[in-house]
Amino acid sequence: MVTPVRAAGGVVWRPAAHGVEICLVHRPRYDDWSLPKGKLEAGEHPLVAAVREVGEEAGLRGVPQVHLGTVSYTTRDGTRKTVDYWSMRGREEAGLAIAGEVDAVCWLPPASAARQVTYPHDAQILKGFAELPAVTAVVTLVRHGLAAEQGWPGVGDAAPLDAAEIAEAQAFAAVQALTQPQRLVSASPQCCVHTLSPLARRLDLPVEIDSAFDAPAPGADSADHGIRAAARLKEFAAAGVSAAICGQGGVIPDVLARLTGTDRSRFATGKGWLLAFSGDTLVAIDQIRCDRP
Repeated sequence: MVTPVRAAGGVVWRPAAHGVEICLVHRPRYDDWSLPKGKLEAGEHPLVAAVREVGEEAGLRGVPQVHLGTVSYTTRDGTRKTVDYWSMRGREEAGLAIAGEVDAVCWLPPASAARQVTYPHDAQILKGFAELPAVTAVVTLVRHGLAAEQGWPGVGDAAPLDAAEIAEAQAFAAVQALTQPQRLVSASPQCCVHTLSPLARRLDLPVEIDSAFDAPAPGADSADHGIRAAARLKEFAAAGVSAAICGQGGVIPDVLARLTGTDRSRFATGKGWLLAFSGDTLVAIDQIRCDRP
């Protein structure tokens, strides 16, 4: 079986007089109108690739919000391709140069954009975007590195991250930075603070400590703790604040279960999540996967 070529792109939007407009690009080589997208570079995270390709093809800095899905199709030359798409708020002030394979960029209302695109899979992705509520805040939520739980007797939550966990935190930082968080918030343990340190250095932002994202103390009611942490997340969202948060593994599944109304076991093994809010209502949740070196 031939391994499909992986690509990523974005439904880039901007506010307009009567709603929003969507960015489309024209490629003279194929004489088509499409959503900006392109192939992943070696070892590149799909979301990083999506933002990079939006910059190269549309000259925009895209701020990701919601994963809109994955499409698979066969190109004109017979290549099998899979493309992940994210909705993105477009920042035109980026002033990025448009790559040579694009000769025109246009902005259209979602319905008009769906009619303009050449390929049905682009129209389907646009349909999914049009069904979303307006996203007003994005939060990335990650678990701390596990060094404090493995092989550090007597040190507990003050244990440093090992080399692999530092590399993993750096990989998460590259993804989290794309959402342009305004605040970095950590649970109290040092392993959580250390997990956000690469992101703090990248963005030159302080890491704030918030015990709402600590694991429940022995004998404490985990349900009450989950309610408290979920309420804190909603406070950020209601204020329109995009944030990057690191919490302990003992509280995150309860938080996400509260926000989604599903069983906590669904979130027991994940490491990172991208949460999109409309006001204080969660409208989308997607897992962030960064492979540990």
